[in-house]
Amino acid sequence: MNKSNKILKDSAAVRWLVLVLVSSLMFATYYFQDFFSPLRELMETDLGINSEEFGRVIGLTTIANMFGMIIIGGIILDKWGIRLAGLAFGGLATLGGIITALASMGYFGDDKSSVLAGLIVGRILFGSGLEVVCVVVTRTIVKWFKGYELALAMAINMGFGRLGSALAIAISLDIAGVTVSPAVVFAATLIGLSLIFFVVYLFFDIKMDKQIKAIKAAGQVKGEEAIIAGVEQEEEADEDFKFSDLIKLATNKSFIYIALLCVAFYSAVFPFIQYAPDLLVNKFGFSYVLPDSATVVAFGSEALGSSLVFVVIFIFALSVTLIPNSLKGKSAKRLSVLIIVGVFAVVVYLVRDTLGVWLVNGPKTASLIPLGTIIFTPIFGSYVDKKGKAASLMILGALLLIFAHLSLSVFQSPFLAYMGLLSLGIAFSLVPAAMWPSVAKIVAENRLGTAYASMFTVQNWGLGAFFWGIGALLYKVNPQVVQAISEMRESLLAQGLTSGEVADKIKLLQLEGSLPYYDYTWPILMLVACGVISIFLAFKLKQADKEQGYGLELPSGQKPE
Repeated sequence: MNKSNKILKDSAAVRWLVLVLVSSLMFATYYFQDFFSPLRELMETDLGINSEEFGRVIGLTTIANMFGMIIIGGIILDKWGIRLAGLAFGGLATLGGIITALASMGYFGDDKSSVLAGLIVGRILFGSGLEVVCVVVTRTIVKWFKGYELALAMAINMGFGRLGSALAIAISLDIAGVTVSPAVVFAATLIGLSLIFFVVYLFFDIKMDKQIKAIKAAGQVKGEEAIIAGVEQEEEADEDFKFSDLIKLATNKSFIYIALLCVAFYSAVFPFIQYAPDLLVNKFGFSYVLPDSATVVAFGSEALGSSLVFVVIFIFALSVTLIPNSLKGKSAKRLSVLIIVGVFAVVVYLVRDTLGVWLVNGPKTASLIPLGTIIFTPIFGSYVDKKGKAASLMILGALLLIFAHLSLSVFQSPFLAYMGLLSLGIAFSLVPAAMWPSVAKIVAENRLGTAYASMFTVQNWGLGAFFWGIGALLYKVNPQVVQAISEMRESLLAQGLTSGEVADKIKLLQLEGSLPYYDYTWPILMLVACGVISIFLAFKLKQADKEQGYGLELPSGQKPE
């Protein structure tokens, strides 16, 4: 290619800068989705919002997507393009964040009903933009990395999202202190900053589009050079969304099984993560607050110190999966893994005492679930590519799911709790790595967009039901706990204590045994049913695959005879 034909994305530095700018949206939206997770108890003691109302706030985040916002957003994205769609839906998510923050500060009224209404409206608006923003980011990465390091860029982008989830769970309570609002304001600020980064990205996008138009107008690029430059005209343009595509999908039993499996599996994972820190504290005696000896402080901030620890783990997770894949030769790959793991092991050994305390802290321990997927998902994805067995691995993932929730609901052993969390983390990596490539085998390429949008829409019905359902059931089976905490809160407020002081006092009373903890047995046991349903659906999918011959058990690229 002539130098005069080069465009912005031909510069590696610009490409990776673009990745960081747009991945900040992924990071911030995932953070905002999950930051309430460690605040459930504090929301009750500070704002008077009980577990059912907490579940309602989280569950209604998905309501717009239940009614097709993802499909509508995809159509708008195709019509408006990346820039306008990104600003529109990113702005919608940011507006939701601002309203949520203002509500937590009492801007719409200090009484519980006003705060609760504001939180719900804010989360609904945020949820309306959330999924479409993720699609916009993915489309942007394809635009800038097609013909270059596309798979690597997508893996790093997803890593940013998982890091956002992990940090949200790990540091929100550190930021909150004794009142909820600082954590909400911080989470909303992150979305606002990420939207600013997206606006910065737009200048690069506009300039590259101008370069492409100039090259096309000059007729300078043809054939392979056009493909490299990214200025080619697609020979087979994507078809517009048609409802007839939905009918074809709805009559394909393999697609129905995998879509329902998606609902059952994710309903047992994402809602659980929202309650995991509180479960570990209430059931297994984990702590909410780290002792001074175990805090990591950077520039005077405990939250920033904790964030740096997770960034180090994030870098290790990406390194151990991505660096070996970029090397040629098995010996070089193995050596790189040994070096990376060895360096990380030395670091872990040096801070072993601090990490030991972290592993009995509810938020810090729960945050490892999304963080671990950065390591394991690429590994399992590579296995599916080379060996196949996708349907069988989904069955295994469902079995791990059942073991995890039985360990965390029926038994009281902290050791089994750790094993349950580990099993859940592996399942959370294993099933998606097998599921999403399988959809591409079941559904024709020109209907993949409709298929994924349909799956995400149905999935949100399950998420909304269980986000809310766990909180409602927790409220239902713990009437004495709800009443005791409510009465104590009212009594302390009547004594003139601030809401922050009330939250602190209630924690102390629970530690002393004067106030009871919540019993999570039935809410988490309910999730075992999702695992059982997942196994049934995975078996049915395997049977349907034998009849329809999609080759789900075969390696990628290999077709059934």
